[in-house]
This record gives sequence, structure tokens and C-alpha cells, in this order.
Amino acid sequence: MSKEMLNALEALEQEKGISKEFVIEALEVALVSAYKRNYGQAQNVEVEFDLKKGNIHVYSVKEVVDVVYDSRLEVGIEEALELNKAYELGDKIRFEVTPKDFGRIAAQTAKQVIMQRVREAERNIIYNEFIAYENDIMQGIVERQDHRYIYVNLGKIEAVLSKQEQIPNEVYKPHDRIKVYVTKVENTSKGPQIFVSRSHPDLLKRLFEQEVPEIYDGVVEIVSIAREAGDRAKVAVRSREEHIDPVGTCVGPKGQRVQAIVNELKGENMDIVEWDADPATYIGNALNPAQVVSVTFNESAGSCLVVVPDYQLSLAIGKRGQNARLAAKLTGYKIDIKSETDMEAINLAKEETGLEKDVKYAEVIETIESQEQEMNDEEIIESVEDLDSEFDEITIADDIGEGNLDAESAEELIELAEERDNVED
Repeated sequence: MSKEMLNALEALEQEKGISKEFVIEALEVALVSAYKRNYGQAQNVEVEFDLKKGNIHVYSVKEVVDVVYDSRLEVGIEEALELNKAYELGDKIRFEVTPKDFGRIAAQTAKQVIMQRVREAERNIIYNEFIAYENDIMQGIVERQDHRYIYVNLGKIEAVLSKQEQIPNEVYKPHDRIKVYVTKVENTSKGPQIFVSRSHPDLLKRLFEQEVPEIYDGVVEIVSIAREAGDRAKVAVRSREEHIDPVGTCVGPKGQRVQAIVNELKGENMDIVEWDADPATYIGNALNPAQVVSVTFNESAGSCLVVVPDYQLSLAIGKRGQNARLAAKLTGYKIDIKSETDMEAINLAKEETGLEKDVKYAEVIETIESQEQEMNDEEIIESVEDLDSEFDEITIADDIGEGNLDAESAEELIELAEERDNVED
């Protein structure tokens, strides 16, 4: 272990990026273990590696004491003063005890430990390199597959693509080049493990960032994505500059930009819609290509009722309800879609059953509720009846009955009245 060892350390640092200091530290620890194992030495051994010459020295560290009880661990004060008059009780003195054949023994016993440390260093380097790609997109080559995973070569490491993260009905063949989204990077005892996806919505976001410079630069922003991988996706975008059309920017000249993404995802249909601060307009855009007549919201339930022309009902709902489902995911609202004819029939039925109350009736109930005091059912009904004289048209429906008009029922009646008012407007 001399010049050859130094040359080997230099080559290791250049080829694999593992610092000499890290390997030498591992080597010294391994040599201490080897010395103790082969020479039965106690725990006071130190190994020093000479970086200049490549030589290895073994030292026995002893403490200066008055009375020596264990010569392997201690040295008398008289002997210590003979070596150097500056030594005092409690000082530590190193005595070189390097055996003549230690080079051969050390090389044999330390090899496995050193290689283990080298592998650990390589793993850390790979982990630190790929952790930067977490939640980002990478291109890889399909290598093989088994019953659980598709294995994708990302260069220095294989990533795993589980069945749940694959695009349904997409066929992966060896040597195929595919783009994947890195969902997680783990540093396990067996080395770094990288999990990737082809079905994650953010894969779509990263693909748009690659194809549309305006998105990468932040001029156009992707607000929301709803995706059913392999079939259809909706992307809501907005522009930070008034003169830039966000939808046209994403589509590109003759549809080239969006077509590149569709091709990468093996024909997945893409709807790009414009985000709008007005929820009704946004929902109308999200249901594209269907036209929307009106949108009525129920804010407390986080839902809305959308009315569309009769001939566009199936288009608004989509095949197997896909268009409505994706629009709901995109906007965050529960969307109920009705045709104009159906809505007219529903309104008529409400009027005939007395469930559609006059707006003034709703105002009366709101007045009662705003009193900020607890009222039982009978008191609420009495209050409504007292105010009934002010509005001849206000009546309490028979189906409410005596003692059944609680706060919840009143709130429902308010919503029904307001809905009718909104539709009439």
C-alpha cells in the first residue's frame, strides 16, 4: 500500500466522484477492525494513512499514570518522562505498533469494508443527483418488465413504473423512449429507489412547460388540470398579460404545440380552456365544447346547477359522463347538468307542490333568523304568521306542518326562493 494505493484513490475520485478523504476515513476504520481482529489488541488503537507516501501506521494509545495496571492501555510516568520531559499525568502517548506483515493482512481484511463504503458513497452521489428531479420530468428507456413494474433506465439508475402509474392500454416495449414524471426518490439500504408515473396530472404540466415557452417563463399560467390518463384531459390556463391569448399560446401554430404533447401521451385528447375569475364563466368554459345557458350556485354545498340547450345535453355530460366529471375536477364544483326542458318541468313541479316560495317569504324567514336568538319551532311559526298580515301572498305550506319549521327548513326555503329568483332574472 503505497504509490499504487494513492493512484487508485486518484482514479476513484476522478471516475466516480468519490473524494479521497472519504475513502481514507473508511480505510482507517476498516484497518483498526482488522488489527484488533488479527492481533487481539484492545480498544486503544489508531491507524494513520500517510497521504503523501501511501504508508500505513498503527499506533497504540496509552495514558500516563502513576501506577501501571494494564501495560496495553497505560504507561508509567517515569517511562513517559524519559521520552519527553513535558509529559504529565493523564496525557496520551502514541506508540507505533505496526506489524511487519500488516500490509498484507490489512489488504485482505479491509477490502470488503472499503468496497462497501465505496458503494455507499456511490449511492449517496446518485441519490443527491436524482433527488433534484423529484416532481419533475425525465426521459428514459424502457428496459424490461415483470408482473409489478416497468423498469425505465434513467442513465445511472433504473426507475420503476407501477401498474397504477401507467397509462391504461399503453404498450411498453424494450428500447422505447418515454417521458416520465418522478413522483418519489428514496434512499434505501439497497440504494436509491426512484418511482415514476405516466398518469400523474403534473406530467401534463411539465410537458406543457417544455413545449410552451410562455408557460415556462410564467407569462401563461396553468391554473388547474383534470386528467383521465390515456383518454382525455382538461387544462385551465390564464395569461398574466392582457395581449396574450393563453389558449392560443398553448395550442400553438396549427396546433403544433399541443399535438406534440398528444403524441407523447399516445393520442390522449386535450381540452385547453381559459380560466376566469367569475365561477359561472369558468364553469361554462370547462364544459366546452357544450354551450351553457345559465349557472346557479349553492355555495354552502359547493355545487352548481348548469342548464344547457336540449340538443347539447349529451355533449355537456360527455361519454360515460366524462366531460362533466373532468369539468367538476377542474373547477372544484359539484356540477349537476339539466336541459332547458327538464329545468322547466322541475320549476313547474315545484310551483304545483307549493315548494317554490315567494321571495318575500324568504325575506321574512331571514328576518326571523337574524334576531340571533334561539327560537323553538312554534315560536318561528308564530312569528311568520304575525308577519303574514303584511304580505297577503305569504302562506305556510301544508307540507311544513305544525312544529316542523326549524332553522334548517327555513334555510332550504330561502335557497329555493333565491334559486327561482335567479332563474327568472
